[in-house]
Amino acid sequence: MIRANRLSALALIAAVPLTFALPAAAQDPIFFDNQRGVFSFATGLEQSLPAVVQVTTLAQSSGPTSGENDPKPISSGSGVIVDAGQGIIITNNHVVEGGGKYTVDLLDGRLFDATLVGTDKATDLAVLKIEATGLAQVEVADSGTLRTGDLAFAVGYPLGLDQTLTMGVISGLGRSGMGDRIEDYIQTDAAVNSGNSGGPLLDSRGRLIGINTSILSGGGGGNDGIAFAVPTQIMLYVTNQLREAGEVKRGKTGAILGSLNATRARSFGLRIVRGAVVEDVAPGSSADSAGLKRGDILTRIHDRAVSNAGTVNATIGIAAPGTELAVVYLRDGQELRTTLTVEASTPRDVTVGAEALIGRGASVRAGSDGLVVFAVEGGSSAANAELMAGDVIRSVEGRRVTTLSALGQALGGEGQRRVVVERGDETPTLTLQ
Repeated sequence: MIRANRLSALALIAAVPLTFALPAAAQDPIFFDNQRGVFSFATGLEQSLPAVVQVTTLAQSSGPTSGENDPKPISSGSGVIVDAGQGIIITNNHVVEGGGKYTVDLLDGRLFDATLVGTDKATDLAVLKIEATGLAQVEVADSGTLRTGDLAFAVGYPLGLDQTLTMGVISGLGRSGMGDRIEDYIQTDAAVNSGNSGGPLLDSRGRLIGINTSILSGGGGGNDGIAFAVPTQIMLYVTNQLREAGEVKRGKTGAILGSLNATRARSFGLRIVRGAVVEDVAPGSSADSAGLKRGDILTRIHDRAVSNAGTVNATIGIAAPGTELAVVYLRDGQELRTTLTVEASTPRDVTVGAEALIGRGASVRAGSDGLVVFAVEGGSSAANAELMAGDVIRSVEGRRVTTLSALGQALGGEGQRRVVVERGDETPTLTLQ
């Protein structure tokens, strides 16, 4: 289990193999068991429990295996079967990361080897496949219909225990700001602990609403009643792309964004602390064509309120190229509207504006101290290299860089880059893949 280091409209999701289950009012469950005289959610939940599995990740093998050199377990977590016919299981990327072999334990006691279909670090999702018959699968609900206060049930294999069910409520929606990228978490107080990673968050009817991925802990590492799950709307987009292409392609608009906070709100003379600040706009980009400018504050996108940059990035990140997104923003205290068209992007794209840049997952601003990193995308090359907000970039591949255009040229293209940064009194050299 990791700590918190790590859309919303159906119109953004193309017709793909995994789809949401449509609600059926005639099948509304009755939570009072007349026969036993107790209130219970067992009827709805029991049908989903056989679809929840335990995932074990084993180390890479260095050669023929027998006896002492058999691959050893390096991590374990949970997962959920979403396609019984194809044996498709969804779990977390951090559960399978670094592994060479994967095994899946079913509730009925069967054990299978699994094949890794694909992973996506930015959303911490992974897809496994097993060859098996007689599998159960979970019904998928639309996370866009959730409301704070709805009951939620976390299922998994925590702390070395057998399958465990815990109950809580949805205590928040649209949580982000822990990386300013593809984050749009469901927050719940259902107990989630080490081993629950990758397991399902279910509604009171036993339908999948999210994938448990992280917790916030006060320091002891245990559950403090704050856990986060990737909502099914993001899950569907990511896993369908992984199944079809083995990778996730995301859109872009050319807007470089930061999150609004109390300090920045005061500097803008605003009485709001939620929104995304346009740090810069790449010339000729969709954001440029839409008329956005540095200093604009995005407050709504695709008919949903913007909490911070993560909200906007999540919305754009699961929209197909060509999608038009309605945007409401503030400029000089006046509310304006425009439309952003999502453009195709590649992992090596570098977006350069007059005063800011995004490249290899790093958002960089030109300031009096030099080229300062102000945000790092979760799961990106920059994040994996441990680049941090506040770092000042001094050189790339031994060449000093002092302008955004020079940095953009240095980071563009294929191959790794050695980057020297100034971090307090230290000057570490980081390698960006």
